[in-house]
Amino acid sequence: MPDWVLHLDMDQFIAAVEIRRRPELAGLPVIVGGRGDPSERAVVSTASYEARAFGARSGMPLRLAVRKCPDAVILPVDGPAYDAASAEVFAAVRALGLTVEVLGWDEAFIAVPDTGDPEVAARRIQAAVLDATALHCSIGIGDNRIRAKNATDFGKPRGTFRLTRDNWMQVMGHRPVIELWGVGTRISTRLGSHGIQTVAELAAADRDDLITEFGPKMGTWYAALGRGEGSAVVDDTPWVARSHSRETTFQENLKTPEEVRAAVEVLTDQVLADCAAEGRPIVRVGLKVRYAPFFTVNRMKKLPEPTHDRAPVLGAVLALVGGMEEGREVRLLGVRGEMAMPEEPDDPVERTPTRGRV
Repeated sequence: MPDWVLHLDMDQFIAAVEIRRRPELAGLPVIVGGRGDPSERAVVSTASYEARAFGARSGMPLRLAVRKCPDAVILPVDGPAYDAASAEVFAAVRALGLTVEVLGWDEAFIAVPDTGDPEVAARRIQAAVLDATALHCSIGIGDNRIRAKNATDFGKPRGTFRLTRDNWMQVMGHRPVIELWGVGTRISTRLGSHGIQTVAELAAADRDDLITEFGPKMGTWYAALGRGEGSAVVDDTPWVARSHSRETTFQENLKTPEEVRAAVEVLTDQVLADCAAEGRPIVRVGLKVRYAPFFTVNRMKKLPEPTHDRAPVLGAVLALVGGMEEGREVRLLGVRGEMAMPEEPDDPVERTPTRGRV
């Protein structure tokens, strides 16, 4: 094997950045979300390990997280601070002469030549990141991207774990499919309807049946995913955005169609501006609706042709609005614009498919 694939994931990244600039918070339960005001509607961006022990989790309503952990320190989200810290992290890794494919603020794939023990390389990376940033990370080691990504959770916090063809089924086979990278609640439910509950059952599933359920691209992807098969390529070319999304959580529920339409128009104009800055036309739009008290629906619509123009984009979004449930109050709206990509890979297993969400 020419290379090992490592997956670096920063430990409690957002909370850790906040604790780094406020050392007195070390060891305390910290929750970061919204504007730091638990009386407002917002969701948790990150909870420190101490807060997680009380049940606080990312994506949870901030009010609920505070009820679970009433003694937590609540802080507002500070995107620029996390951008800066992320840049520090990956600069430290690149300084080691390694190929880095950044996946987000707090994670990346790293290619490591097969010249020895990959755990040694992983610990070297961890030490370099800690020395440069005072932040800790965990590293999954794999013979491809899929196995490296899934390995990381077994190494948290501050550790490493190796997951390869040799131990994939031993480690993952009995686990529910929702623990696989890229399988969420909706997909696991659809797999379950076919009697596929575990990774081993997915690995043994008939590929043609999966293609019938999910289509040729994703069906092939899930068939390979159950076996932990996938690309070992780490690509450091600059990331190209597939879409832009804007959403708003309303402090008071929207109660009328007129309020919903006005909010959707504002969000659509923001998305149009974001996509225009990319210089690529919009090919598909999405609408995210969170009804009161906390039920979320996502819908997508393909445009007749790629466009930069407001009228067809807004018209498509409003068509999705027309499918909303009547009479239900709305606490959150989101609009998504998917853009034409410069190029699409032909092999659905070579790179991780992107399933659009608002």
